[in-house]
Amino acid sequence: MAQIAAYATPSGPRYGLVADGVLHEWDGNPFSDRPVTPGKAIGPLDEQTLVLPVTPTKLVCIGRNYAAHAAEHQAAVPDEPMLFLKPPSALIPHRAPIRIPPGIGRVDHEAELAVIIGRRARRVRREDALDYVLGYTCANDVSARDFQKKDGQWGRAKGFDTFCPLGPVIATELDPSALDVRAILNGELRQNGNTRDMVFDVPFLIAFISAVMTLEPGDVILTGTPEGVSPIAPGDEIAIEVEGVGTLRNPVVAEE
Repeated sequence: MAQIAAYATPSGPRYGLVADGVLHEWDGNPFSDRPVTPGKAIGPLDEQTLVLPVTPTKLVCIGRNYAAHAAEHQAAVPDEPMLFLKPPSALIPHRAPIRIPPGIGRVDHEAELAVIIGRRARRVRREDALDYVLGYTCANDVSARDFQKKDGQWGRAKGFDTFCPLGPVIATELDPSALDVRAILNGELRQNGNTRDMVFDVPFLIAFISAVMTLEPGDVILTGTPEGVSPIAPGDEIAIEVEGVGTLRNPVVAEE
């Protein structure tokens, strides 16, 4: 398994490879080149300024994909994947602040496994679906819960700027079928799930979505959140952990 990170340089963003927590130079592109032996060491990953690992055309999200999460909202588990979209303008990288606009009420974290599409996918068969995956990362489907209930659809509630932290790295060649997914708010464990408990697994989701819309390289699928979502507020720090990927950390601030 390789880990790919996008990081800032004086000449613009670049991709690098991560080995044992250290970022290394790499001249490749994850959408055309297979990761190979890391090059010159740059330094510890935690000391680098990471940027978004992809620039997607769309973020396709799945609602109520864990039965226990549906139950905590007194909602039924759907018979088919419940699709909704988040705009790419909601994306922020590791360590960037989640900005809470005034007057929007309760805002929750939602820890999720994110799937990064590696090549164009249209009407993909379930048995072939993982061949279209570049890798996996952590995502936080930040949600304005009051608007979600009021509107009856989720575009506004989940579409605010900064409401989709993504990162810190892309883990390739990872088996998505049984990964721990956690949310830690101010050092306290709030969500502790596993992808084995998804109602619809990753191959099924890719096949289902690609029968509706073409997935382009760099597009992102957010696969749903386990139970335990809770409010976030300015002054908090929320960390999303996915087994085999790492930890996505973001402070929460008030939007001025």
